[in-house]
Amino acid sequence: MDLIQLNRECLLHLFSFLDKDSRRSLSLTCAPLREVFLDPRLWNVLHFSSLSQLRSDNFVLGRSLRHLSICWYSSRVLQVCNIEGWLKSSFQRDICSKHDRLVSTFLARVCRLCPNLLSLKLSGCGHITDQDMIILLRNCRKLHRLHLENCVGITDRILDGAVADGSSLEEVKVDFCRNITQEGLKAVREKRPELRLSAERSASMIPDSNPEEKVPLTRNLQKLLEFS
Repeated sequence: MDLIQLNRECLLHLFSFLDKDSRRSLSLTCAPLREVFLDPRLWNVLHFSSLSQLRSDNFVLGRSLRHLSICWYSSRVLQVCNIEGWLKSSFQRDICSKHDRLVSTFLARVCRLCPNLLSLKLSGCGHITDQDMIILLRNCRKLHRLHLENCVGITDRILDGAVADGSSLEEVKVDFCRNITQEGLKAVREKRPELRLSAERSASMIPDSNPEEKVPLTRNLQKLLEFS
């Protein structure tokens, strides 16, 4: 019995055991398997371990997507992306320019194509903004769990957005996000006491500063230690 003689449900089940690259390779062998690859039901979970994977053509975004994670555990995050913009060298800014809108653009596609998303985890995505996340909350109204880790562009605005636009949210984690404050966390707990909210280290880290500010030397040393 040939593989393509199996019904669609069986083929979907077989494809579900393959990684993204293997699914795509198999889909290039014949039209029926390509149709299986493009079936949105195959893509209810997506995980990306580097930003470059977001540019690939080995996955499909659609209404069936329920769980999405983008986790970039790279030394480049600490050494380049997490440095405040006004402190970056021209070389560091050039590195960031090659990917600084990549996650934001991808999330914009998720907003358009994946209204049934239930959980989202972003780690090491240093260039996403509060506005990116607020737009996602407004479009993915069924989102239950949001986990942001080591995302330095995130501030208390996303906490306000979780209260205003995250009506389905049950759990929010903002770990190692240095621009989250105790005041912002307190406000969420008062307005949405039923929401499971955690913030490991976030409110105790050194926040960003404006270049016009006269930052104490001890604070600069602490910031340097965070990046080292």
